[in-house]
Amino acid sequence: MKKKLFEGSLYTVGASLWWGIIGVIYFKFVSFASPIELTIHRTLWTALLLVITTTYYKKWSEFINIWKSYRTVFLLFLTGLLVSINWFTWLYSISVNNMLDASLGYYIFPIFSVFLGKIFLKEKINRNKIIAIVLVFLSIIYLLIGFKNIPWIGLTVAITFSLYSLIRKKINISSDLGLFFETLLISPIAIILFSLLIRIIKEMYYLLTGIIAVSILRYFNLIPKMTNKFWTYVDYALVLIAFVLLLSRIPPFFAGILLTVVIGYAWRKGYFDKFR
Repeated sequence: MKKKLFEGSLYTVGASLWWGIIGVIYFKFVSFASPIELTIHRTLWTALLLVITTTYYKKWSEFINIWKSYRTVFLLFLTGLLVSINWFTWLYSISVNNMLDASLGYYIFPIFSVFLGKIFLKEKINRNKIIAIVLVFLSIIYLLIGFKNIPWIGLTVAITFSLYSLIRKKINISSDLGLFFETLLISPIAIILFSLLIRIIKEMYYLLTGIIAVSILRYFNLIPKMTNKFWTYVDYALVLIAFVLLLSRIPPFFAGILLTVVIGYAWRKGYFDKFR
């Protein structure tokens, strides 16, 4: 019993150090990507990794049996949404340098879990738990005094993770298969969001390239100017739309070549002499 307690404590400390130090450093290192993009990658790659572990530990028969329970699948879909929101909120806090707020959420999460367990699972609260809750509650009050606004990041982290833990307690499934199902069920949503994100980035690239091309053409008088001011703006808009439509029909590589040709043509005609 003491050996298991020691091993469990050792694993807990190791996981906490990994999550609190290595995890933060890693996600801060890749913070050039948006939180939603990191959440999508985390979901998809976790699902892929768990395919490998499920194969290695030969758990596919157990995996197939879980599909037979619609209730379990639905609950795992809910926990998948909750943990995705939790991941996104944590990554967002790192991107905006507000990790203290998110850390507060993980600190107050145990209190939320105790109350939810008492209300929904009828769990008993002994004297030691009451003392621990009171101490943590007083610590939270002390920490909240330093916040000028409501720590919505911390509350989101605490609420989502508490609800996640509550629902997972109602599901009799191993932690690895549970996470596998969660990421697998959320993966279609992640793929849709990822494709939309790529499309938005692509359209912004087309728009930016079009604006640059039109600006160069206008600056070097390669496009005839209208005499009326209103029609000048209309002309700008039409040329810009034409460029965007053109660039959206060709690969980005050739769009870059087109822009290079425009600049090269202007250089050859001596239009850059204005800068000398």
